[in-house]
Amino acid sequence: MRIVGGIYKGRTLNEFKGSVIRPTSDMVRESLFNILRDKVVGASFLDLFCGTGAVGIEALSRGAKFVQFNDINKNSIELTKNNLEKIQAKNDFKISLSDALVFLKSTEQKFDIVFIDAPYENKVGQDCILLASRVLTENGIIIYENQTVFDGEIEGLEIYDRRKYGRAHLTFFRREN
Repeated sequence: MRIVGGIYKGRTLNEFKGSVIRPTSDMVRESLFNILRDKVVGASFLDLFCGTGAVGIEALSRGAKFVQFNDINKNSIELTKNNLEKIQAKNDFKISLSDALVFLKSTEQKFDIVFIDAPYENKVGQDCILLASRVLTENGIIIYENQTVFDGEIEGLEIYDRRKYGRAHLTFFRREN
């Protein structure tokens, strides 16, 4: 696993041993950030289920002004800390050990980009989309990664893009006009 763009491009990250954690692949991250392009520069970014920290680190690498890393798994938090140290991250970031729903209900921080990559077999990701809208800036976006196409509706949000990469489906939300 490596950073695919920005100031940390080419740096490798530590990964989990085994197959319990499913990090977002290099290809999906590269495609995601090619879609986001300049939206990341100067943005506040939430990596809600950070796992290895790769998505949030990619955001830092590509110019996000602040990244909030969150996960409920202590091993994920330690791995994210180790990866941030490994690349010698100099940008502004914060790491929290919290249940995603609790974090979204309790934070006062607002984010320009919220990335939700909950465990595929868990339905909590869909619950997080609605709650994420409360922490979203006026022109902010939510990206939801899952193994199936999201075909629901979220009050106050509209789907403006969908992409499929292997078994990963990305759904992009913004506030309804």
